[in-house]
Amino acid sequence: MERSWWKEAVIYQVYLRSFQDSNGDGVGDIGGIIQRLDYLQKLGVTVLWLNPCYPSPDVDNGYDISDYCGISPKFGTLDQFDELLRQVHARGMKLIMDLVVNHTSDQHPWFQQSRSSKENPYRDYYIWRKGKNGAPPNNWGSHFTPSVWEYDPATDEYYLHLFAKEQPDLNWENPEVRQQVWKIMRFWLDKGVDGFRMDVINLIKKPEGLPDSPLPATCAEGYTFDCDLYANNPGLTDFYREMKREVLDHYPVMTVGETAKVTPEFALDYVGEPERLLSMVFHFQIVELRDNFTWGGFKAIQRKWVDALWSKGWSSQFLQNHDQPRCVSVYGDDGEYHVQSAKMLGTLLHTLPGTPYVYQGEELGMTNTAFTSIDQYNDINAKFDYQELLAKGKTPEQALAVLNRYSRDHARTPMQWTDGSNAGFTEGQPWLMVNPNYPAINAEQQENDPDSVLNYYRALIRLRKEHPVMVYGEFQEYEPEREDVYLYTRSLDGERWLIALNLTGRPVEAKRPVEGEYQVLLANYPDPDVQGESLHLRPWEAVICCL
Repeated sequence: MERSWWKEAVIYQVYLRSFQDSNGDGVGDIGGIIQRLDYLQKLGVTVLWLNPCYPSPDVDNGYDISDYCGISPKFGTLDQFDELLRQVHARGMKLIMDLVVNHTSDQHPWFQQSRSSKENPYRDYYIWRKGKNGAPPNNWGSHFTPSVWEYDPATDEYYLHLFAKEQPDLNWENPEVRQQVWKIMRFWLDKGVDGFRMDVINLIKKPEGLPDSPLPATCAEGYTFDCDLYANNPGLTDFYREMKREVLDHYPVMTVGETAKVTPEFALDYVGEPERLLSMVFHFQIVELRDNFTWGGFKAIQRKWVDALWSKGWSSQFLQNHDQPRCVSVYGDDGEYHVQSAKMLGTLLHTLPGTPYVYQGEELGMTNTAFTSIDQYNDINAKFDYQELLAKGKTPEQALAVLNRYSRDHARTPMQWTDGSNAGFTEGQPWLMVNPNYPAINAEQQENDPDSVLNYYRALIRLRKEHPVMVYGEFQEYEPEREDVYLYTRSLDGERWLIALNLTGRPVEAKRPVEGEYQVLLANYPDPDVQGESLHLRPWEAVICCL
């Protein structure tokens, strides 16, 4: 298997506005990241992924971009960004940026020109259609509004937006649009950026003819959200090949595509060797389990991806990000066994095949927040879902209960640095409420606790750096039918490791899958019981053994 730096990386996602405020305005900024680089270096992560920091009206927290080659004043300046990049590289780390090119802001100059008249040269930069019988051109539903179509009276046509109406989709069929995207990418790569996380990159190719979805309506207004129709359409890889030929082949960089509704088969088209159009992708099959989540389902998805991609392409591993709630609250126990389950989930993340992505605060075991009012939410998606739930007959209390399970704002509450005012995030008023549990869960307290989640993550990352078996080792699973235990080995060049995980809050027993003496390398409890005929695992116990 070909080795590369991005396969061996541990990538840390920095949600900029919630990481560290350096000027007291309540919003995280580039200066704040610079202040915390020593923390990140000590954690051991090797790549920082920076969420959008470009000028934006902030309808969708920076994913509506009005200038792709600048820095939003609320985050700093281009000079500060250059200093951040210099300091990241000086510490032996790398930095990747968010590339958001399925859509722009409606305040972007391209769109301002496009909507000005049908004859404008920029008209075809976006997707415009006439309505049908006084209604939108088709029945598609949007992520953040009932319809993907917004009527523009100035030209008597509709423009398409898969997300907010302030986020019009670019027309990738127009070669001039693609050339503009290549220019943007070169701008940042020439500065020294080490790659891109590519936002909803498998939605850029729309289905031929923009047909109606055959599925029933999914929102109260009668429109149908059909991501299977929007994603992975024929011709998509032609765009990727052009991107690779025009830009990526000329720089030693990594790419990770955010790819909704991707299957292993689609993924091989994108990451398969030797062409490797993208370095890796994020898939969301585990997230999509939602209310039907089981550990059996989780394990089956992992098996399917390992079987499909092993030695043919590379994969990623993540348990949370800025769009998902806190993993310890979803998959673990944020109560009695908070520390143990957070460590178990970290062990899982770093020992499964693929490059691990750590979301800020995950290394502390940060948890979901109990929002008590819709007014406490910032997320455009949460506010849209709340109104849709009310329209479908839910009470405000029932609607809030749904949001409190899955809202993106759970991941966006400020980083918990200390037990001081506003968790040490800001001296001003935080842009989003701080989780009230920050006096008990914070980096300062965990720094000096050898048994903390933070120090456990440091040990995990150190093991991964020192032992290629954690990166390149062949994966073999044992007792796959069990819901309470996850047992697997990683093997490379005669070295074999066993990972044993208790997936529950009760003690479990499992047959030792491999004979021999077990040398414990890392565990989240003292004195693991692994030398007898059976493994005896305490609630949420995690053990890594060398065989």
